[in-house]
Parts: sequence; structure tokens; C-alpha cells
Amino acid sequence: MTRIDLTGRVALVTGASSGLGRDLAKSLAAAGARVVAGARRLERLESLAAEVRATGGQIEPVVLDVEQEASIIAAYDAAERAFGTVDTVIANAGLNSEGPALDLSNDALGTLLRTNVQGVYLTAREAARRLIASGKPDRGRIVLVGSVGTLKPLPGLTAYSLSKAAVGMMGKGFAREWARYGICVNTICPGWISTELNADFLASDAGQKLVKTFPRRRAMQPSDLDAMTLFLCSDAAAAISGGVISIDEAQALGG
Repeated sequence: MTRIDLTGRVALVTGASSGLGRDLAKSLAAAGARVVAGARRLERLESLAAEVRATGGQIEPVVLDVEQEASIIAAYDAAERAFGTVDTVIANAGLNSEGPALDLSNDALGTLLRTNVQGVYLTAREAARRLIASGKPDRGRIVLVGSVGTLKPLPGLTAYSLSKAAVGMMGKGFAREWARYGICVNTICPGWISTELNADFLASDAGQKLVKTFPRRRAMQPSDLDAMTLFLCSDAAAAISGGVISIDEAQALGG
């Protein structure tokens, strides 16, 4: 693809210790952004940082638990000390609770909603507050990570789907509220992507049965998100806000 240059940007990625977050942190750094990689597992982040620095990228690992507002604020403070005001955010941290709605415990539901909804909300809001205070809010690019579940309920994953549907509406609401400042907020909706968290399932008989329902009969790869995500983080995307953008090989449309 044509290279997208993010030189001069400071990007915070949540959930950066594995999966999509790790891939996007590497891609942002490769595009020239100075990256703050946040997650709870510091040893994973340090491994990511070593990999990025070995290729000439700039990255700062920070411990970040999106269930705790104090942790989010501390991560932004650390980012500012390392690189300056964060102007680019990938609100990626999320989790899943498998099982039918009748069986999901109240504690599991609460954890899922605090991470997938409240954590995304607080991460984006803190970015907007600091961008506005900086006097240069029109540099702001906030990308929320939704899912196919943003667009349709996934079988047996009702709680997960409702949380990701909330993320899509959240992005639209933020985009409208912050438009006058020039802050752009968009939601990307990835399809089923093979990561370390679900690779075993996708390789199983049940997983393969699911994959056969996809229009392209395959799972996607994390790098499939790079082009659109980097574009939405760039200066070229100044007029794009409030979008809920599928990157799913038509999975949300069915087989």
C-alpha cells in the first residue's frame, strides 16, 4: 500500500500487549508515530518495545488498566512526559465472555462492560480533554475498536455484541460532541481475525464450521486492519468523523 506518514504524531494504544493492539502499535511506529503502548502485562509490553526499537521506532510501554480511571490518567501523564500531548488514540482494549446469556454471571457481565464500554469511554474522553487543553484539538484522531458484533449479534455472544454495539454509538456521539474542536472519532469493526487468543478455536472443528459461513471462507489477519486504521489516524482523514467502518471481508453480511 502507499505509505502513510504519521511522523510527528503521538499515539496511545490500549490493549497493546497482544493481538490487534500489538499489531497496530507496531504499524503506527513503523509509520513514524511515537507510540505509547498500554496494557496490564508489562513484560509483554517490554517485549513489544524491544521489537519496535530494534527497527528504529519510538515506543514507551506503560502499565494501563482501562477499568481504572486513575490508571488511564496516569498513562496519559506518562505519555506526555515521554513524547508530549497524545493526539492519536487507538482504544482497543477489550475482552470477551463466552456463553449464552442465561449462563453469564453478573460478575462476568460487569467486567466485560467495564472494559469494553466504560474503558473505551474513559480512554477517549481523557484524550479529548487533553487535546482541547493543548490548544491544538484539530490534530485529534481517535479510533475506537468495535467488531462484527457492532453490526449484528454474534451467536452465543450477546453480551460481547451489545458492548461492541455500544462502542459504535459511542463513537458517533463523541464525533458529534467534539466536531467543533476538529477532533475526529471513528469506529472500526474488524471481522473474525486469527490472533493468539482465538487461533486454537478457529482451527477446531467448531471454528472451521464458523469460518465456512464467512463469504471468503477464511479468518482475517491482524495486518488487514493496518491500512484503514493508519489512514484514519492521519492528517488526510480530517473530514472523516462519526464513521462506523467495517473491515471484515463482508462477514457482517453473511455467507
